[in-house]
Amino acid sequence: MKKAPAAKKANPAEEASPVKTSPAEKAPAAGKAAPARKTPAAKKASPAARKAAAGKKAPPAQKAPPAKKPAPLKKAPAPRKQVVAPKKATAAVSAAPARTVDPHPRGESRTALVRRARRIDRELAEVYPYAHPELDFENPFQLVVATVLSAQTTDLRVNQTTPGLFAKYPTPEDLAAANPEEVEEILRPTGFFRAKTRSVIGLSKALVEQFGGEVPGRLEDLVKLPGVGRKTAFVVLGNAFGRPGITVDTHFQRLVRRWRWTEETDPDKIEAAVGALFPAGDWTDLSHHVIWHGRRICHARKPACGACPIAPLCPAYGEGETDPEKARKLLKYEKAGQPGQRLKPPQAYLDAGGRPAPPLGAG
Repeated sequence: MKKAPAAKKANPAEEASPVKTSPAEKAPAAGKAAPARKTPAAKKASPAARKAAAGKKAPPAQKAPPAKKPAPLKKAPAPRKQVVAPKKATAAVSAAPARTVDPHPRGESRTALVRRARRIDRELAEVYPYAHPELDFENPFQLVVATVLSAQTTDLRVNQTTPGLFAKYPTPEDLAAANPEEVEEILRPTGFFRAKTRSVIGLSKALVEQFGGEVPGRLEDLVKLPGVGRKTAFVVLGNAFGRPGITVDTHFQRLVRRWRWTEETDPDKIEAAVGALFPAGDWTDLSHHVIWHGRRICHARKPACGACPIAPLCPAYGEGETDPEKARKLLKYEKAGQPGQRLKPPQAYLDAGGRPAPPLGAG
């Protein structure tokens, strides 16, 4: 019976122990987020927590597509200069010399076009400082006749033919009185010899009858002569009289369109469009530079792009052979170590390493 009170005394101790230990038991639970729901404070905070949780369910940062979309734009190069041409680039372009080629879109400004065109002419002037008319002549009469004969043939063939013509008919009076059949036989190597015979005899008669046997120095007079158009007239004016003019031959037309100086196809419109890009005093030399480049490097079918000195300025770079070694094999005349087109070229051309053409029948 004495043990019963002891047991009763132990009950209060056991009842008091949970009250004293409850703070200690709740302390570690306070560090956990889940037990906080049992407290009043946690219940009040639950709406805010729920809102925060709701906001965290679809954060904008978690959306991968919007965050990663700007990445490709940063990787894509801005309008930087390219090593290859923007058009018709091929695997062979990688073998081309390290050059920076501007794309030059068709929408380039007028100012940019003028600057690029004039820079091309300056570059060509350094490449061909000895550029000259590639027809042999000693006076305006010989030049106008040779230019008429150069239609549908090469200047080389004309230069090989005219020595015999001028040896027999040295003046307009002589050619005007010539036997057409004899002239045809001389001009046969140039092709279209019958039509050319009529033209050179007809213009000789016009010179004798209308201009006293002298070649006029005005455009409006020259174009009245049989077989003489604006192209021939500007050749004569620029090279025999020193008066500026643009010679729009097939090479000139092809190159200025390749360079996007103009999109015109009519020779007269090309002349006007290109002439507006340059001072009048540059027109004659500009014609020589462009024509020489077209004959030696920028050919119609296989341009030697890999050997072109103005490749960085050409929007058509890549249309031809871009491999430097293969491109060098496409070069012509003095650029390939071959003879030029004149039998009697200027001394400056010879000093620059040019070789005179052989006479007709020399092989």
